[in-house]
Amino acid sequence: MRANLAQSIGVASAAALLLPLAPLATAAALSPSAPTSPSSPSSRSAASSPDEIPGHTQSLSFGDTAAEPPGTRAPGEARTSVRLAARTVRPYSLLGVVWDSADQPLPGRVEVRTRDADTGRWSEWRQLDVHPSGAGRTGEGAGARGATAPLWVGASDGVEARVLLERTDADPALPEGLRLELVDPGPGGAASGEAADPSQSPDAAEPAKPAEPTRPPGTDKAPGPDKAPDPGQAPNPDKAPGTGAGPDTGTETGPGTDPGAGADPGTGTDTRPGADPGTGADTRPGADPGTGAGTDAGAEAGGAGGQAEAGAAVLPALSKEATRKQYPTAESFVGPRPRIVTRKGWGADEKLRESGHAYTKTVKAAFVHHTAMTNHYKCGQVPSIIRAMYRYHVKSSKWRDIGYNFLVDKCGTIYEGRAGGVAKPVMGAHTYGFNTNTTGIAVLGSYGKTEPSKRAVDAIARLTSWKLGLFGVDPAGKTWLKSGGGKFKKGRKIRFHTVSGHKDGYVTECPGARLYGKLGEIRTAAARLQGR
Repeated sequence: MRANLAQSIGVASAAALLLPLAPLATAAALSPSAPTSPSSPSSRSAASSPDEIPGHTQSLSFGDTAAEPPGTRAPGEARTSVRLAARTVRPYSLLGVVWDSADQPLPGRVEVRTRDADTGRWSEWRQLDVHPSGAGRTGEGAGARGATAPLWVGASDGVEARVLLERTDADPALPEGLRLELVDPGPGGAASGEAADPSQSPDAAEPAKPAEPTRPPGTDKAPGPDKAPDPGQAPNPDKAPGTGAGPDTGTETGPGTDPGAGADPGTGTDTRPGADPGTGADTRPGADPGTGAGTDAGAEAGGAGGQAEAGAAVLPALSKEATRKQYPTAESFVGPRPRIVTRKGWGADEKLRESGHAYTKTVKAAFVHHTAMTNHYKCGQVPSIIRAMYRYHVKSSKWRDIGYNFLVDKCGTIYEGRAGGVAKPVMGAHTYGFNTNTTGIAVLGSYGKTEPSKRAVDAIARLTSWKLGLFGVDPAGKTWLKSGGGKFKKGRKIRFHTVSGHKDGYVTECPGARLYGKLGEIRTAAARLQGR
C-alpha cells in the first residue's frame, strides 16, 4: 500500500486515515554487520503500557541513538539519515514508527529490518509508508499521533531501523518523540483459535436463529437497517413525492437518477438543518464534533445483528431468506449474510479501545485495501495479526480502535474490525478523505504482484453483497462522496464505484494491482448475490 511520499508529507486535514505499507521482501540474508548475540535493550524497551491487557509494546527512541560517528559527513553537510542501531529485543511480531503529533510531518522515509526469532537470520530492508500529516487529528481524537502503517513481521527478536531524510541544505527537523514500536499481540484464548479455524467453510449457510436483542427495541443510538425508521425522518430525497420513501444511499443504479429536494445534487446526502453540508453527517447534539458522526456515549448498540450478538465468537452464514428475517428493515436486494468471526472470536480485549462508538448516517460504498504484509502467513495466525494491529492502532497511534471495518484472510475468513456492530454504519479509519458513509475492507497480504486467492475474492463479494445491500446499495453501481481532503480537494464531490479500491480515494498503490484488477469481478458477483 505504498503511498506517494510527497503527498503524505504535504497533506494535513482530514479525519480519514489510510494504512499504506510496502510489500514484504521475500528474501532474507544474514547480515554480518548485525549483532548475533543478545545485547541490552534500550532503557525505553519496556512495555509502553503497564496494564493487565494481554500483550505488550516496546518503545525504542530514535533520540537515544541519533548521534553519528565522527567523520560520517563533511563539515556543513546536511544529515542524510537517523538510525536506530541493530539490537536484540524482547520477542515481538509487528512494528511501526510513531511520533508525538499527527500534525507534524516526517521529512523522509522509514526503513526497517528484523531478525527471525527461530532462524536468527536478518531480513532485507523494508519500507514503512507514512500516514498523511494531520490524519487522525479530528476523527480519532486530539491525541492521535503521527505514525507509519504497521508491518507484521512474525516472531522476531532483533531489529534495526533508519529514517532516510530528504536532501536539503540544512538538517531537516525531526518530529518530537520519534520512536519505533514493537508489538507482541499476546495470547488470544481458546475462542480465538476455534473461531478462526479455516477448516470451517466460511460460506456454509447454517439454520437462521435471529438473535434476541439485549435491550428493548428502539434504544439503539446508532442508525442502521436493524433499527426501526424514525417516523419524523424526512422522505428519501432520491424519490420524487408520491413514489415511496426509502433510505438515502446516494447510489446511482442507472442513468437519470435525480436527487430531489433536500439532497445535495452532487452527493445525494442530507442537507437538512443539523446535517454537515460537507459530508451529510449528523452534527446535532450528541454527534462527534470532530467527525460529524453520531456517537454512542458508551452504551452498546443493540438490535439484531448489532451488539446483541457480541457474545458470539462467530456469526454463522445465513441464507438469503434468513438474512431478510434477521434484518427486516433491510432493502429487498440484500445479499445473504456471510460467516463473520467477531471481535470476541479473534480475541479483542475491549478494555484496550476507546469506549463508545462513532457512526455515520449510512453506507454508500466499500473501499478495498490490502495490508501489504507477507502472503506466507498461516490462517491460524490471523487472530494474532489482527490483535497486534489493533494494539498498534490504539496504544501506539492513539486511535479509537482498529482502523478497518472488516478484514479478510487468504482462506476466505471474514473478521469483524472496528467495534460498533457489523450491520451498523460504523465510522472507520481506512481511506483518507472518505471515511464518512463508507466501510473499509482489508485483505491480509500484499497483492501488487501476487494474485489474491479465489477464497478471498469470493469473501469480498459475499461481504459487500450483504453489507451494501443492508443500505440499499447496488455493488455494481456508482455513488457520489464528498472529499474530506487528501487526493481530492476538501469539499469536492467525487463519483466512485460502490466497490472501489483504496487507490481510487487516495494517492497509493493499495490494494495492489492484482487485487484491484479483481474489483470488477467482485462487483458483478456481489450484485448477482443480491439478485440483481
